[in-house]
Amino acid sequence: MKKVGLIGGIGPASTLDYYLGIIDGCRQRASGEDYPEIIIYSINMTEMLSLIENERWDEVVVWLTQITERLSAAGADFAAMASNTPHLVYDEVNERSPIPIVSIVEETCRFVKEARYQRPLTIGTLFTMKNRLYADPLKKHGITSVLPSENEQREIHSLFFPNLENGIVVPEDKEKMLALIKRMIREQDADSVILGCTELPLMITENDLEVPIIDTVRVHIRSIVDRMTE
Repeated sequence: MKKVGLIGGIGPASTLDYYLGIIDGCRQRASGEDYPEIIIYSINMTEMLSLIENERWDEVVVWLTQITERLSAAGADFAAMASNTPHLVYDEVNERSPIPIVSIVEETCRFVKEARYQRPLTIGTLFTMKNRLYADPLKKHGITSVLPSENEQREIHSLFFPNLENGIVVPEDKEKMLALIKRMIREQDADSVILGCTELPLMITENDLEVPIIDTVRVHIRSIVDRMTE
């Protein structure tokens, strides 16, 4: 079985979901006999977000590339970033990385296309929404990803910090988030919702909405397990 090098800590709660999900997926493939080897490099989320907020992209690329080098030296066959937002520099990091990196964006776009959704609403951090992390790649597949307005993007982003990013779901924040999403689904005629932040599945579940939910964490984990067990 191949070893995955997981870039985690962005945030810690979703990294735990990846860890447990990968173990469960691999054990199902191996009929529960073996546990996979996972190498995790947990970074300082505050430092990473500060670089991104200040658009110091070159430093983000260098930092993430150095981590892939360390994961490779530790024996990882390939890597994965356990977060959506750092995928804004995925192309640059993947090009420099000594090992391949499984992209959460590419795998989710493939899933959306295979599921034949045509107007997914993408929700995520302000960075992923305003930089069209999913909208532009989906457009190449002939799929229109609808996005919140600028004001809605800021309101959604405010519901991530500090609680959700630390794995804490505040009931009042969930109510606000669901109200926003349901209104946008109606107004933009969305046929599905992409949870474009790895902490969102902690707050939003399939039964909360009337349209299908695309959990990017689950999609990413399945792809990682596929590569580990191929």
